[in-house]
Amino acid sequence: MFTNEGPTLRELTVQALSSVEHGYDLLAPKFDATPFRTPERILDVVVRTLRPLGPFSAGLDVCCGTGAGTRALGEICRDRAVGVDFSAGMLDVARGAHEKAHWVRADARALPFAPVFDLAVSFGAFGHFLPEERPGLFAQVHAVLRPGGVFAFPVGAPPRLGSWPYWAMLGFDVAMRVRNTFWRPPFVMYYRTFPLTEVYPELERAGFTVELLPLTELGRRRDGSPRAALLVARKAA
Repeated sequence: MFTNEGPTLRELTVQALSSVEHGYDLLAPKFDATPFRTPERILDVVVRTLRPLGPFSAGLDVCCGTGAGTRALGEICRDRAVGVDFSAGMLDVARGAHEKAHWVRADARALPFAPVFDLAVSFGAFGHFLPEERPGLFAQVHAVLRPGGVFAFPVGAPPRLGSWPYWAMLGFDVAMRVRNTFWRPPFVMYYRTFPLTEVYPELERAGFTVELLPLTELGRRRDGSPRAALLVARKAA
């Protein structure tokens, strides 16, 4: 996709007609050559923003994929970084690329951990959860954090109404809804189902206090507001 190393149109079509789990198993060998992999620039800015909030001993990358975020966790967690994902194919790639981390195959909606983590992160995975699944997901993350632990993830500013990104995201979501209406199994991936106006109170109901830290290194919009921010949700100490 967009490069000679990325998946072909045929491969993407086969993935899109599969389940989420099997689709990512198929995509895994070429995932890091697609635009879906979190860029290093974003990972570096998130690490620099999180570091002063520590110290952190153990970190968890929720829906880790091929492990780019888990590798970043290893830079700020003193003892260990753990990546969890339900795609065996993605975890196979992660194991080969990042030997120092630990990898666990599990569904993020049923995390198999005790409260042993100081920090949990996630990068670009929330579109795979339907809105009604978010409260359960946030409760799972809250349960595996130690008191005072942090759950953090970057969020982009919403595109301006009528802009090209606005129509692109809307068109993608409409296409996915049509696909899931007429094809089984469903492939859950939406860009416009994670509004902060809903996410904030859901995190608070899960037991977090929430703040938004601007990531100004990633640029500003025309009105001067940051293009991205880091949502930091902290479990009560």
